[in-house]
Amino acid sequence: MASGTTSAMTITLAELARRFGGEIVGDAQQRVGSLAPLDKADSGQLAFLANQKYLPQVETTRAGAVLISPADLEKVAAREGLNFIVTPNPYAYFARVAQAFIDLATPAVKPGVHASASIDPGAKVAASAVIGAHVTVEAGAVIGERVKLDAGVVIGRGVKLGDDVHLYPNVTVYHGCKLGARVIVHAGAVIGADGFGFAPDFMGEGEARTGSWVKIPQVGAVDIADDVEIGANTTIDRGAMADTVIEECVKIDNLVQIGHNCRIGAYTVIAGCAGIAGSTNIGRHCMIGGAVGIAGHVTLADYVIVTAQSGVSKSLTKPGMYTSAFPAVNHADWNKSAAIMRNLDKLRDRIKALEAALDERKGE
Repeated sequence: MASGTTSAMTITLAELARRFGGEIVGDAQQRVGSLAPLDKADSGQLAFLANQKYLPQVETTRAGAVLISPADLEKVAAREGLNFIVTPNPYAYFARVAQAFIDLATPAVKPGVHASASIDPGAKVAASAVIGAHVTVEAGAVIGERVKLDAGVVIGRGVKLGDDVHLYPNVTVYHGCKLGARVIVHAGAVIGADGFGFAPDFMGEGEARTGSWVKIPQVGAVDIADDVEIGANTTIDRGAMADTVIEECVKIDNLVQIGHNCRIGAYTVIAGCAGIAGSTNIGRHCMIGGAVGIAGHVTLADYVIVTAQSGVSKSLTKPGMYTSAFPAVNHADWNKSAAIMRNLDKLRDRIKALEAALDERKGE
């Protein structure tokens, strides 16, 4: 539900606290039906404070209630007429409440199979599943309870989808792949395409060179654990022999490429346009920034952060933040820096020569 609008369905602060926790300060029977920013909310809406710079807006907001941390509530001098839900992490609380409001506003979908869908007789589809228009489900596939397959989804032979999976339009899941419970895959994503594996078979040099690339069969699959979310047009390749593995609660943005035989550790997040080459092992709770490139056969420890547009060519064995990209600078300044970098090898040689000369003088 968009911020700034109030649903016809509302819920009391007391009901929110029973469901999500938190301490109510003020009127527990105040009803809210949507979320809005502090400066735009009205009495039927819930606002939240997660950034100190917006603290002055708390005292002037017209929101029905404010999600706030205990420390920030102590800083609010004028509380009269205001209601609060006090929670250690208002931002995470906001996310959970937003989901609840969407559930309130979303009409229930009736289970069933659209007349245009193609379901192989050898597939098992739970009666509670919702199968949309022009969906294809091949032989041996297992579709769990309350799964939702939107228009144009293709499910290959032997695929297993856990309960409450939602695949948005035109998602393709190749044969043999497994998706755990509550996995969300957005439109156009491809799970289980062949990994990029080719053996060189060339002889000779130059114009006399003959031969070709020989495709290596990709006989592994992709194994995705519970509560993973995958963005639009992202691709996750199947393994060459063992599976590509995405552990629980990994969140992957749009337009991400994950190569064959990678393992992505639990609770890791990967931002858009990142590219991860094959056989890379990324630890748990890592954060991979946008447009990061990671070479194959490297390992990232748990709790590694790689900032946007960085290139990773070797293993990062200790937790921490890593950067290899240059920040944006004035074009003329960049040209000067580039000229210096092009001559670094010459500067290195001159320094070595000076050091050698200095050592000779010391030995005299």
